[in-house]
Amino acid sequence: MKLHFLGANRQVTGSRYCLETADSKIMIDCGMFQERAFLSRNWEPNSITPSECDAMLLTHAHLDHCGLIPRLVANGFQAPIFCTHPTVDLTEVILRDSAKIQEEDAAYKKKRHEREGHKGKYPEQALYGEEDVLKTLPLLNGVPYETLWRITDSVSVVFHDAGHILGSAMLEVVVAENGATRRVIFSGDIGQWNKPLIRDPSLFDSADHVVMESTYGDRNHEDGGDVETQLCDVINETIGRGGNVVIPTFAVERAQELMYYISRLVHDDRIPDVKVFLDSPMAVDVTNIFRKYREYFDQEAWDLIGSNQSPLQFPGLQLARSAAQSKEINNQRKPCIIMATSGMCTGGRIKHHLRRNISRPESTILFVGYQAYGTLGRLISDGKPEVRIHGRNYETKAQIARIYGFSGHADRSALLHWIGHLKQAPKSIYLTHGEEDAALSLAGQIRKDKGWTVSVPEFQDVVDLG
Repeated sequence: MKLHFLGANRQVTGSRYCLETADSKIMIDCGMFQERAFLSRNWEPNSITPSECDAMLLTHAHLDHCGLIPRLVANGFQAPIFCTHPTVDLTEVILRDSAKIQEEDAAYKKKRHEREGHKGKYPEQALYGEEDVLKTLPLLNGVPYETLWRITDSVSVVFHDAGHILGSAMLEVVVAENGATRRVIFSGDIGQWNKPLIRDPSLFDSADHVVMESTYGDRNHEDGGDVETQLCDVINETIGRGGNVVIPTFAVERAQELMYYISRLVHDDRIPDVKVFLDSPMAVDVTNIFRKYREYFDQEAWDLIGSNQSPLQFPGLQLARSAAQSKEINNQRKPCIIMATSGMCTGGRIKHHLRRNISRPESTILFVGYQAYGTLGRLISDGKPEVRIHGRNYETKAQIARIYGFSGHADRSALLHWIGHLKQAPKSIYLTHGEEDAALSLAGQIRKDKGWTVSVPEFQDVVDLG
């Protein structure tokens, strides 16, 4: 049995693996690389021939886990893709949106390059289009949590709640061959405990091999007070200055969690009466999917529903689906709150709002999620005095704020708690989906605490699991 590491190795995006047994090849995730230094990998052929794959297991619907599936399909992948029922619906929304944004960005880039008289570093075309997404959607198969699901003659899987986003999963892959049964755990993205809306991450007692994320492997989330109070303070201070609160927002989970907290602030009269825009067709669709799958909510969310305070609806909220509705936000003369995708500012409508606010001292750019190295969001959050947006340079004069409690990822202490729940040492632990320093730091701590064998694989490494 072999494991191929095909993405998110010593960096955060592009999650992709292949578990190869004697009679099958199972892909686990197929995410898009979003860090500037690794964008070329999106265009490179998959080292595993797509037509030879027997199935794919999808942990969740974030773009860095599912975003390259249509390109894989266009190159010959035709096998079933197994994931939870919410992930089926969320993946459709995200891939349709991704194809649209890529096509729009490619057209804009081509036009700009023609105007400037040069060509860019990457092709002036989309990685895939709507037609490729339409070929992908029939392959998605929804499965329930906590049910053993046969994938091939030798491979079965159980999906466990990862507590990261709605429908996110940890994979317990069971391989039976050569008279032996081995369990391989793929953590996916491990969520935080005690978050609103969704349930806590699952824990495991034993495993033969573990593939574990390490996004925050070298640090704990900063504690600047509870999330609700931090958000309240940023909104009140910015509105008091006469500025806008601009929040780069991940359409899945982060947007809905923001709505949850803003709803509480509105209902408790802790912030002024201002318009709150959710400017993302995808985030609007995702919010509707959340409402559809309310049975996946945690008890805290059900308590609000029972008190007639919907966690995803409140006075002042306006959902901007069309381009015209998005442009109308720019005509607002009074301060407002603008949530727009993408969360790392790599594309989409957030760039237009940044152009209009980043040089306004009265406005605030508020980051509520992880910003990968090399992304526009990371440059702004790190305090770069000037950034390039849509081919032009803009001075960073707006206030830059961060709220760390919104992160959908477990921090260092929580990651150690998760792996430490195992009652005995796995044969191997592989740390992925973390920048190199973070992964190496976490590996060192696990070795120190447990004395277990931990590796941090390189891109395209192949290991023999025995």
